[in-house]
Amino acid sequence: MRALVISGGGSKGAFAGGVAQYLIEEMERDYQLFLGTSTGSLLVSHLALRKIEKIKAVYTNVNNDSVFSVCPFVIKKRYGTQNIAIKHLSVILNFIRGSKTFGESHHLRRLIKETISESDFIDLKKSKKDIVVTVSNLSLNQVEYKSLKDFSYEDFCDWVWISCNYTPFMSLVKKEGCEYADGGMGNMVPIEEAIRRGATEVDAIILQTEINQLNRMPTKNPFSLITNMFGFMLDRIESQNIKIAKFVASHNDAIINFYYTPTILTTNSLIFDKEKMTEWWQSGYNFAKFKNKDISQLER
Repeated sequence: MRALVISGGGSKGAFAGGVAQYLIEEMERDYQLFLGTSTGSLLVSHLALRKIEKIKAVYTNVNNDSVFSVCPFVIKKRYGTQNIAIKHLSVILNFIRGSKTFGESHHLRRLIKETISESDFIDLKKSKKDIVVTVSNLSLNQVEYKSLKDFSYEDFCDWVWISCNYTPFMSLVKKEGCEYADGGMGNMVPIEEAIRRGATEVDAIILQTEINQLNRMPTKNPFSLITNMFGFMLDRIESQNIKIAKFVASHNDAIINFYYTPTILTTNSLIFDKEKMTEWWQSGYNFAKFKNKDISQLER
C-alpha cells in the first residue's frame, strides 16, 4: 500500500502542495492512504479527491485574515525580512473575553468548511482511500490520529481545524471533554503511523531542509522569543519523528521517499503571504519534477 505523508509547516504547506501535485498528476502515484499534520491535514482531503486546483487556489490566495479571527501579532518588515511583534490590544481583549490563547483561528474553521464540501466528504467516505489527520490531546497527554472514515462531516472538519491550531497563537479547542491543539506538538511527520496502518511505500513531504541551514536572528521581543522557542521544539520533534520512522521502516520492509525543502522558505510560518505562497507552490512542483526526472524517463 502506498501512502502520502505531509508534515506540519504552516504557510510552507504551499510547497508541499506543489510537490504532491507533481507526484499525483505527472508521476501518477495512486495513494491509498493520506496522512497529514497541521498544514498537511488541510491538503490531504483535496489531494485524495484529486481536486488539486481547488486547494492550490486556497493556498495561493490565503492571507492572515483568512486564518485568524483574532490575529495576535503585527508584521514588520525590516532589512528585507519579516518579523512579528505582539498586537497588544487584540491580545488583551482576547484574554478579557476569556480566551486561553493569544489569538483565535475561527476564520480557518470557516475556510475549511468552505473548501471541503459535504459532498466531497461523502465521496471520500465511499472511496477506498483513507484520510487521517494528527491531533494532540493535551488533557490525556497523547497524540491521536483521526480517520475520516470514523466521523461525521462536522466532526472531521473540527479535527482538521484542530490539527492546524498552533497554540498559543491559535485556538485551543475543547472536544469530547478534552483540550486539543496542533498535531505537530506530538508528531510533525506521521510516517510511523502510515507504516503501522499497512503502508509499504511512503512519500513523505517534509517542510524543512534536510540539513539545518538556519541560525535564528536574535529575539526582538517576548513574542518572537516564544515563536523561536516553539520553532526549536518542533524542529526537534520532527527530527525524532524521522529517526523513528526510518527505524520502523527498516523493520517492516517499507520504503520511504523523502521530499525536503531544498532551501529555507521562511523563518515564520505563521505569516501567510499570497505572493510567496504562490512561488512556493511552483517551486515545490519544480523540485519534485527535478528529483524524479531520471525515474520518469525510465518509466516512459
